[in-house]
Amino acid sequence: MITLRSAELFRLELRARMPFRYGIATMTDVPQIILRLTFDLAGKTETGLAADLLPPKWFTKDPARGLAAEIDEMLRVIRAAVRHARGICAATPFAFWRELYAAQRAWAAAEKLPLLLANFGTSFVERALIHAVCRARGASLSAALRENIFGLDLGAMQSALAGVVPRDYLPAVPPATVFARHTVGLSDPITAGDLPAAERVDDGLPQALDACIRFYGLRHFKIKINGEAARDRDRLARMATVLLAECGGDYAFSLDGNESFHDVAVFADYFRALRAAPELRALWPRLLYVEQPWHRSVALSPPIGELARAWPDRPPIIIDESDAELTSLPTALALGYAGTSHKNCKGVFKSVINAGLLAQRRATGLPAVLSGEDLGNVGPISTLQDLAAQAALGVTSVERNGHHYFAGLAQFPAALQRHALAHHGDLYVKSPAGWPRLDVRGGRLALGTVNAAPFGVPGEIDFSGLPREID
Repeated sequence: MITLRSAELFRLELRARMPFRYGIATMTDVPQIILRLTFDLAGKTETGLAADLLPPKWFTKDPARGLAAEIDEMLRVIRAAVRHARGICAATPFAFWRELYAAQRAWAAAEKLPLLLANFGTSFVERALIHAVCRARGASLSAALRENIFGLDLGAMQSALAGVVPRDYLPAVPPATVFARHTVGLSDPITAGDLPAAERVDDGLPQALDACIRFYGLRHFKIKINGEAARDRDRLARMATVLLAECGGDYAFSLDGNESFHDVAVFADYFRALRAAPELRALWPRLLYVEQPWHRSVALSPPIGELARAWPDRPPIIIDESDAELTSLPTALALGYAGTSHKNCKGVFKSVINAGLLAQRRATGLPAVLSGEDLGNVGPISTLQDLAAQAALGVTSVERNGHHYFAGLAQFPAALQRHALAHHGDLYVKSPAGWPRLDVRGGRLALGTVNAAPFGVPGEIDFSGLPREID
């Protein structure tokens, strides 16, 4: 039987090297949380890790709330999940997760907390459990999923998957590399001329889009829009010029609407106008998909289905923030969406289930997108675990922004920096200043060591240099 024996929470305050504006938030300072859990796995004691930033204004997007209150609430849901986990005794990791998911869901309903936020806490415990099980079995995440050592019963969660096991649709061999899909935030500079002298960062890393393309060899991009048609059109036109000059025709991109549209029809009119603009014509053959343009209050409502039927030449559109529970993807697909995103903060087992549903859809010839999106992937744990999950799911284009908005691992204790370089020499490289940064080459990240390690994170990590979060 599986039980939780002990828990530790560490907190490190990080400062971005440049502001990251997404949706209604601009992130400059943010905590990194690391959870270390020790489990009894049928008589064997093993420790697992999970980590994330606590990103403001993503889980709730309430413009009236203060950032400190939102951070406290994110910590609250993590602590609640740990508390619920202490009372669980389960035969398999999947059974443990199901009990935890149900307990956290019931608690969130009583506390009137949104499920997207509540499941952030569930995912922390789930990731630490997955890491512990992979360590105990000496297995990579891909092998553990394909061999089903977690005991996943997919049909119990989605009747359409009855009799299906993960190895039926997950890749036999995870991809050895993935495209690092570079985020262009709402206020990010496009060329060096956009950067006032006072905002230039002297840390050896690029800032403007054109410099980033040359430095990393970028070929995949994620472009933020906010629904201000003239502003978005102007920025997209300037980006189109840069992408043509730096990449030629060899690039692809996604658009992220960040829930900017509250009226269903307005986005359709907005997108049609963008697609008709002569200066943007070269972009559209390279569009991968549009991510969550509609606010979550309307994104899964019947008018979306009506619009889909009236808009047959729409681009592939996927949900992200609206993917809050296990029924979200089936609901979205029925309304005309093409898929959803994977983020570890939304749950690994949940995405394994979603990948199965999308594989069935793909087999019928319908568009089926499981994208890889970033949220809090900074540092030597969350980034590794996210990449391991993306590869195990077969995702080959993964939004990466942590290495752009934060200076590598410069703010992490020396022991964690040494661990990253010692165990992941294909993924990290030393900057001229001595701290490790992600080694994006030709626009790609190498995943050999990530795919081989237990849930991406091998060996033991020294946490003595990290402050412990006190309840």
